[in-house]
Formats: sequence, structure tokens, C-alpha cells
Amino acid sequence: MKFLIVTGLSGAGKTSVLHHLEDNGYQCMDNLPPLLLGEVFQLFQNVEVSSPIALGVDSRSGNLFDADAVLSAVEQGKQLHDIGILFLEADVETLIDRYKETRRDHPLMRSGLSLEKAILKEKELLQPLRDHASFVLSSSGLHTRELCAKADQLISGGHSQRLRVEIMSFGYKRGIPRESDLVFDVRFLPNPYYIKEIRAYTGLESPVRDYVLGKPETQRFLGHLTAMIDYLIPLYQQEGKRRLMIAVGCTGGAHRSVVLSEALYTHLRALEIPVSITHRDIQTEEASWPFRRNHAEA
Repeated sequence: MKFLIVTGLSGAGKTSVLHHLEDNGYQCMDNLPPLLLGEVFQLFQNVEVSSPIALGVDSRSGNLFDADAVLSAVEQGKQLHDIGILFLEADVETLIDRYKETRRDHPLMRSGLSLEKAILKEKELLQPLRDHASFVLSSSGLHTRELCAKADQLISGGHSQRLRVEIMSFGYKRGIPRESDLVFDVRFLPNPYYIKEIRAYTGLESPVRDYVLGKPETQRFLGHLTAMIDYLIPLYQQEGKRRLMIAVGCTGGAHRSVVLSEALYTHLRALEIPVSITHRDIQTEEASWPFRRNHAEA
């Protein structure tokens, strides 16, 4: 089992990083008292969990916080699990500015300390964790997106997580998919529905596929479409996006949109990009049924 202890100075971005990790498949627990760390490690020895786990541990525990107890629990837990520590920090001036902006109190101000003295006291309390951290990351001068990107690079050894692409064909008769990021309307292409001999086929079958792909305007559009997607994917990934939904629509969702979606799916698979495809409105003579296929990263 893989664990990541997320700790560090209050105001340095721990909550933002935990939310980011949760969005990317981690199971997260925040503000965990150090005395419970050993119990958590023992619990997950007997529970089958496929996703990594991130645990937020810091001075918000008040009198329950003890850096030495954290390190002791981690040392014992390493006999059972793969455990790393991510320590987040920022310079004193940055932390003061952030607390002024949020108008929240530092956890150690409850004991009557000024903001600056509370920050310095916390740095002293957490120094043992910083000394033993697997990764130390300063959030000074970083926006949340940049901080999360740097955390990704540290945790993954410099290899950022790849963007997952989801393609969905649909029919405008039933509305545009609400979850779509990019929508392409292919109703300008010649419609196989009006060809009596192939009307009953779907875009998954060769009569319709050959008809649609055999049109010069389809080939020109497909070239522009794949070039645009190839250009956009690295930019979306650079911005920290982890999931991109591309919707391709025609009138009924059974012919042109299916053919173009399949062509885009094949193109992305050839580039070894994690991609899945769903045909929301494809129809057979018996019923309307969703068709889904996945291509997982090797």
C-alpha cells in the first residue's frame, strides 16, 4: 500500500494539495492526530484498496500533535507499506500575507501568540518532519495550479500524470452532453440516413463508415480535427487538467458522429494517449444502447 503524509506549515497549501490528490485518485484524510497514524497503517494492512492514500498531519491537532510521534509511526509503518512525506513550506512574509488575505487565525495563535511568532513557533515544531521528509516544496510565489503541478512532479519522480481523454458521440435530438469540454458539430457532412440502402446501419459498420469517410470534406475536417486535438492536449495537461471530454454530435447520434468519434479514438490510441469512447445515442433495430470502449495507458 502506498501512503503519502502531507504536512508542513499552516498556510503553505496543504489543503489545496490534498484536494488535488483526491481529484487524481488518492483517498485522503485530513487533520489526522499523530496517535492515530499507527492505527491507520494497521487498518489498511487488512483492507484491499487499489488507490494510494494521502494523510494530512500538522499542528492543527493542537496538544495532540507531536512530530516525533509522527516519525515513529511512519518508521513502524514502513515495515508494512510504502510511506513518503511531503513537506510544504513558504517564507514568513508570504504566510503573513496569506493570513491577512483570508482573515483566518493561525492554529498556534490560540495560545496568545502573534501571527509572526506563531509561524516561527510552528516552524520549530515541524522541523523534525522537514528533516525527514521525502519531498520538500516551497509554495512561495506559486499559484495553486503551479503548486499542484510541482507536487505532481515531485511525487511522480518528474513525470506528470497524463491527461485522460473521453470521447462521446451524441445526437442533437437528445441534447449536448453536459459534461463535455469540447463539442464538435458534424451535421455539415453528408448524412447516410438519406441513403436508403445503408440507413439501417450504424457508424460502427462498414457501409456507413465507408460512406462518411469516403467524402473529401470528411477527410479535410478529420485532418483539422486531429491536428487541433494534438495541439490542445499538451496545453490542457500543462494547465493541470486531468480529464478532457470531447463530444462529437450529429442529428441522431448513430451515423456521422459515431464514425468521426471512432476515427478520433483510433488516432489517439495510435499516439498511446489514455482514451475511452462512448456512443450515447447509437441505435439498433431493437433498442437504443450506450456503447463504451476504453484504451488504458500501457
